Amino acid sequence: MDVSNSKALGGSLQISTDVIAKIARLATLEIEGVKRVAEPESGVQGFFKRMAAQKPILVELSEDIAEITVNIVVEYGCKIPPLCEKVQENVKTSVQNMTSITVSKVNVIVAAVAEDQPLPEPGEEPEPTDE
Repeated sequence: MDVSNSKALGGSLQISTDVIAKIARLATLEIEGVKRVAEPESGVQGFFKRMAAQKPILVELSEDIAEITVNIVVEYGCKIPPLCEKVQENVKTSVQNMTSITVSKVNVIVAAVAEDQPLPEPGEEPEPTDE
Protein backbone atom coordinates (compact mmCIF):
# COMPACT_ATOMS: atom_id res chain seq x y z
CA MET A 1 0.00 0.00 0.00
CA ASP A 2 1.20 3.49 -0.77
CA VAL A 3 0.31 6.87 0.65
CA SER A 4 -0.71 9.28 -2.05
CA ASN A 5 -0.80 13.06 -1.89
CA SER A 6 -2.59 14.66 -4.80
CA LYS A 7 -1.97 18.12 -3.34
CA ALA A 8 1.74 17.99 -4.21
CA LEU A 9 2.81 20.98 -6.26
CA GLY A 10 3.07 20.18 -9.95
CA GLY A 11 1.99 16.54 -9.68
CA SER A 12 1.40 13.77 -7.21
CA LEU A 13 3.45 12.18 -4.46
CA GLN A 14 3.39 8.53 -3.41
CA ILE A 15 5.30 7.09 -0.46
CA SER A 16 5.58 3.32 -0.26
CA THR A 17 5.08 1.55 3.06
CA ASP A 18 8.49 -0.01 2.39
CA VAL A 19 10.00 3.48 2.58
CA ILE A 20 8.21 4.14 5.87
CA ALA A 21 9.49 0.80 7.20
CA LYS A 22 13.06 1.70 6.15
CA ILE A 23 12.85 5.05 7.95
CA ALA A 24 11.50 3.28 11.04
CA ARG A 25 14.31 0.70 10.89
CA LEU A 26 17.03 3.34 10.69
CA ALA A 27 15.42 5.38 13.49
CA THR A 28 15.27 2.24 15.65
CA LEU A 29 18.95 1.44 15.10
CA GLU A 30 19.92 4.97 16.19
CA ILE A 31 18.91 4.15 19.76
CA GLU A 32 21.71 2.98 22.04
CA GLY A 33 20.89 -0.46 23.43
CA VAL A 34 19.17 -1.75 20.28
CA LYS A 35 21.38 -4.51 18.92
CA ARG A 36 19.38 -5.07 15.73
CA VAL A 37 15.94 -5.21 14.20
CA ALA A 38 14.72 -8.79 14.62
CA GLU A 39 12.81 -11.23 12.52
CA PRO A 40 9.38 -12.02 13.98
CA GLU A 41 9.28 -14.61 16.74
CA SER A 42 9.64 -18.31 16.11
CA GLY A 43 7.50 -21.14 17.41
CA VAL A 44 3.82 -21.72 16.71
CA GLN A 45 2.88 -18.05 16.96
CA GLY A 46 5.80 -17.12 14.75
CA PHE A 47 4.78 -19.73 12.19
CA PHE A 48 1.35 -18.19 11.76
CA LYS A 49 2.80 -14.69 11.64
CA ARG A 50 5.29 -15.76 8.95
CA MET A 51 2.38 -17.26 7.04
CA ALA A 52 0.97 -13.73 6.95
CA ALA A 53 4.36 -12.57 5.57
CA GLN A 54 5.17 -10.41 8.56
CA LYS A 55 8.36 -8.41 8.27
CA PRO A 56 10.65 -7.21 11.08
CA ILE A 57 8.90 -3.85 10.75
CA LEU A 58 5.23 -3.77 9.91
CA VAL A 59 3.54 -0.59 8.68
CA GLU A 60 -0.24 -0.48 8.63
CA LEU A 61 -1.89 2.51 6.97
CA SER A 62 -5.45 3.62 7.45
CA GLU A 63 -6.59 6.93 5.96
CA ASP A 64 -3.03 8.36 5.86
CA ILE A 65 -2.39 7.45 9.50
CA ALA A 66 0.34 4.89 10.19
CA GLU A 67 0.66 2.30 12.92
CA ILE A 68 4.15 0.82 13.06
CA THR A 69 5.31 -2.38 14.77
CA VAL A 70 9.04 -2.91 15.29
CA ASN A 71 10.66 -6.19 16.45
CA ILE A 72 14.00 -5.63 18.16
CA VAL A 73 16.87 -7.42 19.86
CA VAL A 74 18.22 -5.49 22.86
CA GLU A 75 21.69 -5.53 24.35
CA TYR A 76 22.08 -7.45 27.59
CA GLY A 77 21.99 -5.22 30.66
CA CYS A 78 19.98 -2.32 29.27
CA LYS A 79 16.72 -1.22 30.90
CA ILE A 80 14.03 -2.33 28.47
CA PRO A 81 11.09 0.03 29.26
CA PRO A 82 13.03 3.31 28.80
CA LEU A 83 14.78 1.85 25.73
CA CYS A 84 11.42 1.05 24.13
CA GLU A 85 10.11 4.53 24.91
CA LYS A 86 13.13 6.03 23.11
CA VAL A 87 12.52 3.74 20.11
CA GLN A 88 8.85 4.75 19.99
CA GLU A 89 9.70 8.44 20.20
CA ASN A 90 12.47 8.31 17.59
CA VAL A 91 10.50 6.23 15.09
CA LYS A 92 7.42 8.45 15.39
CA THR A 93 9.41 11.68 15.06
CA SER A 94 11.53 10.44 12.15
CA VAL A 95 8.61 9.10 10.11
CA GLN A 96 6.45 12.17 10.71
CA ASN A 97 9.28 14.61 9.92
CA MET A 98 10.38 12.86 6.74
CA THR A 99 6.97 11.93 5.29
CA SER A 100 4.37 14.25 6.91
CA ILE A 101 2.38 11.09 7.65
CA THR A 102 0.78 11.00 11.09
CA VAL A 103 1.97 8.07 13.21
CA SER A 104 -0.73 7.09 15.69
CA LYS A 105 1.16 4.31 17.41
CA VAL A 106 4.58 2.63 17.50
CA ASN A 107 4.48 -0.88 18.94
CA VAL A 108 7.82 -2.31 20.06
CA ILE A 109 8.25 -6.06 20.45
CA VAL A 110 11.39 -7.15 22.27
CA ALA A 111 12.05 -10.43 20.49
CA ALA A 112 15.34 -11.30 22.21
CA VAL A 113 18.26 -10.17 24.34
CA ALA A 114 21.66 -10.28 22.66
CA GLU A 115 24.33 -12.28 24.41
CA ASP A 116 27.65 -10.61 25.22
CA GLN A 117 29.67 -13.47 23.76
CA PRO A 118 28.61 -16.17 21.35
CA LEU A 119 27.85 -19.48 23.01
CA PRO A 120 29.75 -22.56 21.80
CA GLU A 121 27.88 -24.95 19.56
CA PRO A 122 26.75 -28.19 21.24
CA GLY A 123 29.69 -30.57 21.45
CA GLU A 124 32.28 -27.78 21.02
CA GLU A 125 34.75 -26.89 23.70
CA PRO A 126 34.56 -23.31 24.97
CA GLU A 127 37.50 -21.15 23.97
CA PRO A 128 40.16 -20.91 26.68
CA THR A 129 40.63 -17.62 28.47
CA ASP A 130 43.98 -16.06 29.41
CA GLU A 131 43.38 -16.28 33.15
